[in-house]
Amino acid sequence: MEPLYQQTHKQVHEIQSHMGRLETADKQSLHLENEIQASIDQVFSHLERLEILSSKEPPNKRQNAKLRVDQLKYDVQHLQTALRNFQHQRYAKEQQERQREELLSRTFTTNGTQKKLLDIANMLGLSNTVMRLIEKRAFQDKYFMIGGMLLTCVVMFLVVQYLT
Repeated sequence: MEPLYQQTHKQVHEIQSHMGRLETADKQSLHLENEIQASIDQVFSHLERLEILSSKEPPNKRQNAKLRVDQLKYDVQHLQTALRNFQHQRYAKEQQERQREELLSRTFTTNGTQKKLLDIANMLGLSNTVMRLIEKRAFQDKYFMIGGMLLTCVVMFLVVQYLT
């Protein structure tokens, strides 16, 4: 049991050092993640074997052997969780980069929007003459709105001037 325990303990420390390198690695992180996952799987298989061997230890050594195996299992579970967290963060970062690139590739122009609206109107059967009339009316409405706002401001000014 002791040689297998020592080997497994050594693998756990190697996995911990790989996890430290994983945080600084950029392009090779996927390869390193797979390598770490394979090592973790191998350690779990060793731990199963160690549990069987620890139950076959003499009664005076059995509890100590089980405690050592449980401690290793606890450490490996934490490494597994840390790896999953790292993978989740990497996935979220990649998704954010894709969304950012998608937003940057979009063009937000009013000319394009106006052209699309005209295309949609043409598909609906509105003629160019009707569309020009609508645009002319919108232009005239803008002046009526500005005039109304100015007239309202003048009336409010006069009311405040003469009533106070």
